[in-house]
Amino acid sequence: MQKSYVYITTNPNKSVLYIGVTNDIVRRMNEHETDAKTIKSSFAGKYNCYNLVYFEEFIDINQAIKREKELKGWTRKKKIDLINSFNAEWKFLSM
Repeated sequence: MQKSYVYITTNPNKSVLYIGVTNDIVRRMNEHETDAKTIKSSFAGKYNCYNLVYFEEFIDINQAIKREKELKGWTRKKKIDLINSFNAEWKFLSM
């Protein structure tokens, strides 16, 4: 089975959050960064959200999608608290 990931990225100023799901986190982070630095065709690209600050790994893609929807429904404060519990210094996690 292929792993899936729910992730949160932010912009260099750490003022915008983006939540997504992928089966290849390295590829997806590269796509976000390329989009941000070129055509800016997506939300992540337009707001330069290519710095990974949080992720969760799943074996079942359906569980990952369910979790993504759950996180997207949270308040900004709750999302920030989640990131802080995982990555208190908001270091950009290289993948």
